[in-house]
Amino acid sequence: MSDSARPEWEALDQLEAVLKKVSEELASWRRRALKAEANRGLNGEESTADEETLDRIADLESENGDLRGRVKTAREKSNVLVSRLRFLEEQVAESESNE
Repeated sequence: MSDSARPEWEALDQLEAVLKKVSEELASWRRRALKAEANRGLNGEESTADEETLDRIADLESENGDLRGRVKTAREKSNVLVSRLRFLEEQVAESESNE
């Protein structure tokens, strides 16, 4: 079996993909937060906004809720992958010690 086909490498690749996606989403949240802070007045209160802006804010809050759910799911998947990787590492170490 080649190194590239070993299950632990596949698990690492999956974990890397999940972590990259989570990182991208966090960067997106940061950009949105910075933009929202820039739109606030000096006293920290929300600036006066028209109906379109208020609708957009509601949409973004809804989207943030969806993204939080996606991040939670990604976190759970990454925990599963980490567990699988630990198991595989233990199996490899066990088989190497038996040789």
